[in-house]
Amino acid sequence: MNQDKMYLISKLFNNDTVRTVWDKENEKYFISVVDIVGVISESKDGRKYWNKLKQRLREEGNESVTNCHQLKLKASDGKYYNTDVVDIEGMFRIIESIPSKNAEPIKQWLAKLGSERIDEVFDPSIATQRSIDLYRMKGYDEAWISRRIKGIQDRKELTDIWKDGGITDDKEYAILTNEIYKEWSGMNAKEYKEYKNLKKESLRDNMTRIEEILTDLGEEVTKELAKEYRPYGLEQNKLIAKAGGGTAKVAKDDIERKLNKSVITNKNNLNYKYLDKK
Repeated sequence: MNQDKMYLISKLFNNDTVRTVWDKENEKYFISVVDIVGVISESKDGRKYWNKLKQRLREEGNESVTNCHQLKLKASDGKYYNTDVVDIEGMFRIIESIPSKNAEPIKQWLAKLGSERIDEVFDPSIATQRSIDLYRMKGYDEAWISRRIKGIQDRKELTDIWKDGGITDDKEYAILTNEIYKEWSGMNAKEYKEYKNLKKESLRDNMTRIEEILTDLGEEVTKELAKEYRPYGLEQNKLIAKAGGGTAKVAKDDIERKLNKSVITNKNNLNYKYLDKK
């Protein structure tokens, strides 16, 4: 994979083809298990190897098999067949179950990753520094990184206030966030990401400065209104979120009148593009 393009039909593991599908509804990648197993195990018949492995994992009560489902994927003969697929987490679980030298580098990487996460529990500043280093690696400047880290902290303050207002479910947090976005941009977060041609990437990481400011304004006003009026439950908090987003919309409309153009753009900060396979 080069820096200019990201292929959904990924070339991985010694350039063997691993079929990968983006699920727009669940915002997840799903990977062909047969392809992964065939590459890692170096088996001449990946499907047969997977059938035997699947039986063993099922007997062991491994959840990776339970979480498998099927999608129609294009085979080498050009036809589409029902094929077992898993998400990224399931893929790693299956790789860990394969006794092969090809799996060792990935197993070692997963072990190192687990060790690093434990270190971060004892010293959370390690996680913050890791985020800063990743943003630097992606080419963001120091001023942008500073704003982004502060934005994460401000967002946490908002979700804490929502929690005090009876919001505990992740779906409800997403609903309230969407109310803010819809009110000022006319799109929910998912639609906004699609407009910018994003998939797993962060929407906030791909906003222009004005888009950032309007998002911050909507969330900040929502936070202050929630402090003032103490809404409780999803419906009351939705009204407050809409009011916060409405404030950002007033600012957006005023800016657009003066600039005589839309401030919502489909530009992103990616240095690659997706080539969707129909």
